[in-house]
Amino acid sequence: MERKDFETWLDNISVTFLSLTDLQKNETLDHLISLSGAVQLRHLSNNLETLLKRDFLKLLPLELSFYLLKWLDPQTLLTCCLVSKQWNKVISACTEVWQTACKNLGWQIDDSVQDALHWKKVYLKAILRMKQLEDHEAFETSSLIGHSARVYALYYKDGLLCTGSDDLSAKLWDVSTGQCVYGIQTHTCAAVKFDEQKLVTGSFDNTVACWEWSSGARTQHFRGTRVFSVDYNDELDILVSGSADFTVKVWALSAGTCLNTLTGHTEWVTKVVLQKCKVKSLLHSPGDYILLSADKYEIKIWPIGREINCKCLKTLSVSEDRSICLQPRLHFDGKYIVCSSALGLYQWDFASYDILRVIKTPEIANLALLGFGDIFALLFDNRYLYIMDLRTESLISRWPLPEYRKSKRGSSFLAGEASWLNGLDGHNDTGLVFATSMPDHSIHLVLWKEHG
Repeated sequence: MERKDFETWLDNISVTFLSLTDLQKNETLDHLISLSGAVQLRHLSNNLETLLKRDFLKLLPLELSFYLLKWLDPQTLLTCCLVSKQWNKVISACTEVWQTACKNLGWQIDDSVQDALHWKKVYLKAILRMKQLEDHEAFETSSLIGHSARVYALYYKDGLLCTGSDDLSAKLWDVSTGQCVYGIQTHTCAAVKFDEQKLVTGSFDNTVACWEWSSGARTQHFRGTRVFSVDYNDELDILVSGSADFTVKVWALSAGTCLNTLTGHTEWVTKVVLQKCKVKSLLHSPGDYILLSADKYEIKIWPIGREINCKCLKTLSVSEDRSICLQPRLHFDGKYIVCSSALGLYQWDFASYDILRVIKTPEIANLALLGFGDIFALLFDNRYLYIMDLRTESLISRWPLPEYRKSKRGSSFLAGEASWLNGLDGHNDTGLVFATSMPDHSIHLVLWKEHG
């Protein structure tokens, strides 16, 4: 048939075909297929695939593709990445989707990172770490050996752990290597705190002392009563100590003289904390230094930065009749005060002193507080170390603990690095998680395991 005659015939057939019903069209196609040979069937197959299997992700504008992808969960997105190179490229570049997925896992987001493929990689790293936490495989343990008598006091800062012992010595350890950096002769240490130049120790011998790391010499001596807790601030030139006589003493750090004795507690003062305020209220402003002192039942708040002869601003407790005891651990970051009790974790707003929430764990009683952040809390009991997701108030991981030395004052165990409690970021899940003294005078360490 000539081309012109064929085109005329095809036009006539097309007009007739369009006038048929759907059933008649189907019968017509079935008949034509039955008359077709291999060449025609192959041609039909190739064209049908193009017509029916259209890649919408390839055809849609990128912005619209990103909008549709936001409705899929991360696991489905990872599966979709296997469809084709084009799909993998588009899905991997959807920054908002992967940032949201990371946030949902409790990871911090740095918006300054512009690399489009960065956040998918971060999510894959995050999901691995969260799986390790869920499977109790995120940590490893180590020990520090060097003391010859029980270790009463621990303090951690920037990769260094200080230990104070009944063997009349204090040691400074590099946690990453397990090596002792400094070892100096002291008195019996009930509490320790240090910086690059000096060590401050509180003792059961009724004294507080300052020591120089490099020489081991005692540079300052404060005489009071049996000391359970110390803190200091070089900017204020102030040292504070909590004692067995129910008082808090304020000392001139450089001169060694007692500036004031704060009274009002009716039990041992087992914890003192000096911290800058970060919120405004009628009683304090951002930047003011605040002193918190805690005993078995109460937390007292003092405006230590304004005047030495200060009066207690507020007393916090969880029960008016003193039927509920507070655990000897205290968290204060300038915005919130957190303490644990038999009823659960109590969080106070420092601007109003109101209780923001009480977190209860009915499945596990008497959990003690180690660390508290925006996303996670680190808790423990006699058997396990726990991580709580504060957004859901659920325990997401645990790690077994040995038979460690118990301390009513809470000085023989502590949390290590704390930045990850505000959200993991792929870099802050390293180093020390938890340390405690053991009956054999060693120090048991729980450390983050390196990423696989």
